[in-house]
Amino acid sequence: MEQILFPHDNIRKVQDTFIKDILECLKSKKNLIAHVPTGIGKTAGVLAPLLKYAIENKLAIVFLTPRHSQHKIVIETLKLIKEKHKINLIVADFIGKKNMCLQNNVINMETSEFHNLCNNLVENHTCEFYERFHNDVDSKIFMDNIKKELPLNVDKVINLCSNNKICPYEVTAEIARNANVVILDYLHILDPFIREHILAKIKKELKDLILIFDESHNLDKKARELLSLNLSNYLIESAIKEAKKFSLPIVEKLQKLEKILFDLSNDLKDEKLIKKEEFSNKIDDYATFLNELSFCSNIVLMDKKRSFIHSVETFMINWLGKDEGFVRILNKSYLKNNLIISLSYKCLDPSFITKNLIDNSHLTICMSGTLTPTLMYKDLLGFDNCKLVEYESTFPKENHINLIVPNVTTKFTLRNKFTYSRIANECSNIVNNVPGNSILFFPSYTVMYDVYNDFKLICNKKIFIEEREFNKEEKEKLIDEFKSYSKIGSVLLAVSSASFGEGIDLIGDFLKCVVIVGVPLTKKDIETNELIKYYDKKFGKGEEYGYVYPAIIKTLQNAGRCIRSENDKGIIIFLDERYTFSRYFNCFPKDKNFIITKEPLTYINDFFKN
Repeated sequence: MEQILFPHDNIRKVQDTFIKDILECLKSKKNLIAHVPTGIGKTAGVLAPLLKYAIENKLAIVFLTPRHSQHKIVIETLKLIKEKHKINLIVADFIGKKNMCLQNNVINMETSEFHNLCNNLVENHTCEFYERFHNDVDSKIFMDNIKKELPLNVDKVINLCSNNKICPYEVTAEIARNANVVILDYLHILDPFIREHILAKIKKELKDLILIFDESHNLDKKARELLSLNLSNYLIESAIKEAKKFSLPIVEKLQKLEKILFDLSNDLKDEKLIKKEEFSNKIDDYATFLNELSFCSNIVLMDKKRSFIHSVETFMINWLGKDEGFVRILNKSYLKNNLIISLSYKCLDPSFITKNLIDNSHLTICMSGTLTPTLMYKDLLGFDNCKLVEYESTFPKENHINLIVPNVTTKFTLRNKFTYSRIANECSNIVNNVPGNSILFFPSYTVMYDVYNDFKLICNKKIFIEEREFNKEEKEKLIDEFKSYSKIGSVLLAVSSASFGEGIDLIGDFLKCVVIVGVPLTKKDIETNELIKYYDKKFGKGEEYGYVYPAIIKTLQNAGRCIRSENDKGIIIFLDERYTFSRYFNCFPKDKNFIITKEPLTYINDFFKN
């Protein structure tokens, strides 16, 4: 194809179809939602047809990812394109501004605290890195040299800037102003405030951008979270301490605010819906109170760079926001025997953020290996004129099997010691017969530990457990140790929606079996029920969009840990009778080729024997 800049000599069949679909969308001015299974080569597939078009039409491709680690794949693909086609590509790779900063000890700061520090240093001309970039004659030579080396991963840019004592963020922004491709994290575009700042900084407008949302199966959730806020007695108590420290005349009103929270929750067992006026009408002269909060928070921010009073103010402003597409909840809970009362203003509609991006960008593409059903994402994100495509996996089908084993269930009404014992027995039989490592994914930490009590007595292999409190280093250490057992075999117990559910790649012989224990359905709390009602009213598919599909997407992400390359071999087991029910079974991609069996050991032994 003359109209594409493909980085490799050969194009896979499904990749070729993906490229043609993108070219069709460019021609017909349609957006694209694409389910692109792992192994197809979606990064090369999406960049190849878009790059030439973007260059010719003076547009910029904005490649958005939910994790920093995914930036490297984009950079490596662009390097191959540059080398193969002998073209000059200008590429800017951003991560969060705080993570790019060369100032000492900023990494542990709160985001708002960091940005206030940064602004103060710049305004007072006391940031040596910023000043050197803008005022040192050597900075132009540095920029000329760094542009010759593009594309560069952000880590490399930060190292080069550190050696030359120049601000990496300013350098990257300078590159981005003329860039063909800008790599960003989701937050850079989804958050309206950050988006406005960064687009102004790089001198670009939405209409001149092609947006690519990679791994976009969680895009709807991330957009909703950005528009959701919380006010708790803990936040108010922190604001009171802050006000006392600065001798601000707002202590009494904050104490009254905390009392209002406690009064509202007097007869509350756990949570309930609450109307806007039930809270706002209890506050004397709401507008004056907001002005006082603003005045006091500004005093704190001039000194501390972070303010709890400002956080209270932000919540109070948003509490008065729209009703449609939002829900207000009053919650009472306990954390280590400490009472927590909180008010939440939660967004139900991700399109409040995403539709504006879709409608005003030149083109928007959403893609992921688990973007099914595509129609749901079209509805939830607010796409109008778009093409929906689902591709089949290119991995050899003989390298893996998908089993549904209906012998047990984690259905809430059937959870008891007997059930957990049966699950433990099923799981131990499976992993004891797998010649290598296995991962068991559970719907919650509670279920995981209840099963573990019996499982540990009958499992013949080394057992690793994902703890809720693990930090990044502890997670990495656990995975490294888990991988070291690949020859003799071990088992990792993890939670479907936690870190290991979609955040790890175990390519090669490090993982031979994944068992998804139960269906990781969200607890049907008030927020979930309101989500179901809202999606039912808007789309006529409340239960599907708000409850069932999100759980199936989690299971597909879990399953994807097993087969990460065309050479990987392994078994994926869905252990729950509900997976045989049509409402769940019909949610799976059509190319999964499931086998329903009550005797999984027969298939496990045959598979690994052959």
